[in-house]
Parts: sequence; structure tokens; C-alpha cells
Amino acid sequence: MMKKMIAVLSLLCATGLAGCHFRKEVLGSAENPIKFHLVPSVDAKVLADNSKILKEYLEKNTPYKFQITIPQSFVAVVESFGTERADVAAINTYGYYMAHKAYGVEARLTVIRYGLATYQSQFLARSDSKIKTLKDLQGKKMAFVDPASMSGYLLPLKTLNDKKITLKQTVFAMNHDAVVTMIYQGQVDAGATYYSPPQDGHIEDARRLVKTQYPDVEQKVKIIELSEPIPNDPIVFRKDLPEEMKEKISDALLQFVATPEGKKSMDLMLGATNLKKSTDADYDTVREMLRTMVPEKK
Repeated sequence: MMKKMIAVLSLLCATGLAGCHFRKEVLGSAENPIKFHLVPSVDAKVLADNSKILKEYLEKNTPYKFQITIPQSFVAVVESFGTERADVAAINTYGYYMAHKAYGVEARLTVIRYGLATYQSQFLARSDSKIKTLKDLQGKKMAFVDPASMSGYLLPLKTLNDKKITLKQTVFAMNHDAVVTMIYQGQVDAGATYYSPPQDGHIEDARRLVKTQYPDVEQKVKIIELSEPIPNDPIVFRKDLPEEMKEKISDALLQFVATPEGKKSMDLMLGATNLKKSTDADYDTVREMLRTMVPEKK
């Protein structure tokens, strides 16, 4: 009897009866919002609080509804593009590299930090340690952000490899402020995070993220050296997203960061003081560098 009921219900659904609805709602509607991902590069509460401000602005200044989420890792964001669970993402450079390679994800905007479209990694250590140069990191315990973080792992790793420096132990703290905290507390000998130059006499690198907890962090944790510069992180879009949608969202993000509240929120979430339009071609040099560091699998 149960099998017959299921068969009848299936037939009714197929013929449009019995109130069965399988039509996918229009993307950007309340039922099917645009899925915007933020990578977990800073404190989760900071991201969550400021993502609400971003969501409200985007919904007020575009015809679309949004769902802004913070997956557990960079890789989770990349994988979401493969299953259409992500439409837009503010992602790190290596995550973009993987998503573009696997799913054709497109860079449309690049983060600007205090007038610069490029960034560097910084190597940090406690000011009272004997570590003065990168050579002093030989055989030491070092904290990085995440295996998929460009500024927090891959770029500093390239610097260490180029100088033939071998570490005793590697620890992944999963975000930049945690790396600084581990150094401050003496849990590791050194660490690597993003670097931004000081502004108006105030530090803007990753150490600023923990100044509330540790007001003396600038004195207790020092910069040893910087890496070479590369293009800043992009904001990327799913390849088959309608072009009109990409343009409207990009324009709204540019308008958002131009407002005082938007600039503050983007700075807290992404370390961004502005955005600029960009293309995949702007990241060709990064792709070439990563190909040498992450060989193609045969």
C-alpha cells in the first residue's frame, strides 16, 4: 500500500498536481539569496558583526538578497564554488588560485590597503628574544596562519625556502591575531602574518588585531623582516553568475567601502581601506609563483 501511495504522489508531482514545487527560486531572491563567503582570517565575532553591516548595505543598494557566511577554512570556501554553494567570496590569494584553477572563479575586485594594491608578509618574534634576522629562525618553532594563507604561510614559506632555512616545528594558528598572540605569550619562537605599513604613527599590521588584549604588543613583538610584495587578496565571483549581477555587486561594494561605516567594516574584516576593479590577468605573476611552489599532480 505504501509503495502505491508513493507512486501516485510521484505521478501527481510530475504532472504539476498535489502542490509539488521543484522550480528553483531566482538567484538573489529571499528564497535563494546570493551566497557571499568571508574567509576566517580574523576573529569570528568581528567578521560576524561587520558582515551584518555589509549585508544590510548590499540589500539596500542592489535588487538582491544576500546570505553572508564564514566557513571554517579557506578550502571550504573553494569547495563551495564547486557545488554552487558560493556565488561571491572575499578570499585569500591562494584560495582564489585554487578556485580559479578548478572552477573558473573570476577575480573582479582587489583589496587596497592604505593606497597599496600589493602586500607583504612579515616575520615576527618577541623583542626580548635572540632572533634578529631570518637566519636566526633556523631550527626554531614557528607559527603560521593556515596552509592556504598566502600572507600567513605560502609567501613566508617561499622566503624561508629561498634562504634555505629549515624550521624545527610548524604550528598553524588558523588566523592572524592568534599567531601574534602565540608569539606574545612565548608559545612559539616566531610567526608570520600579513604586513601593512604604519599610518599616522599607528601600526596597521597584524599586531594591531590584539592591541585591545595586549596594549604593549607593539613593544613586546617586533618585525624581523618582510617578504617580497604580491597583489592583494581579491573579491571573486562564480564564473556563470550573470554579468549584470557581477557588475551590480561590484559597484555596490565599491560604494560601500567609500562610506565611513563601510570603510571601517571592510578594514576590520579584510584589512581593506578601499577596493579597485581587477581581472584574472592581474594575478598571473602569483599563479606562476604558486606553480613553482605547488607542482602540478601527474
